[in-house]
Amino acid sequence: MIIAREVEFDRDEMFELYDAVEWEGYTSDVDKLMRGLANSHLVVTARDESGELLGLARTISDDEAVCYVQDVLVHPRHHREGVGRALMEHLMDRYAHCRFFLLSTDHESTPEGVRNHAFYRSLGFLSYEEKEMSAFGLPRVRAPRAGAGQPPA
Repeated sequence: MIIAREVEFDRDEMFELYDAVEWEGYTSDVDKLMRGLANSHLVVTARDESGELLGLARTISDDEAVCYVQDVLVHPRHHREGVGRALMEHLMDRYAHCRFFLLSTDHESTPEGVRNHAFYRSLGFLSYEEKEMSAFGLPRVRAPRAGAGQPPA
């Protein structure tokens, strides 16, 4: 397995990987996915010796204090082969100097969450609560704020 940084992305290859893991939020607008990949701080891929894409991980970071792992995905044909672990260990080494190394995943009550939580815990991750931290996010669908989009008076 070859883990390497990539800066150019094949649209069809990226669509196929994200589609294989059923991440419709990305595959519903492939142009947006491609812009997101291009604008990431770092994108690393795992490929086999023939060049087949096995998985991908990408980060958003200031490369000083914070690294946020945006995506970690492994093609289902290659689950349980150490691909995700290799990608994450690469990122953990690369960003070891950052104070915060964070990610979000599905809640542990979901089928994906059960597997994801076990995986991240096997790498030494703790929940925010266990680290005496909190995380906040706005709902996906929300009403516009009063005056939003209006220039200040």
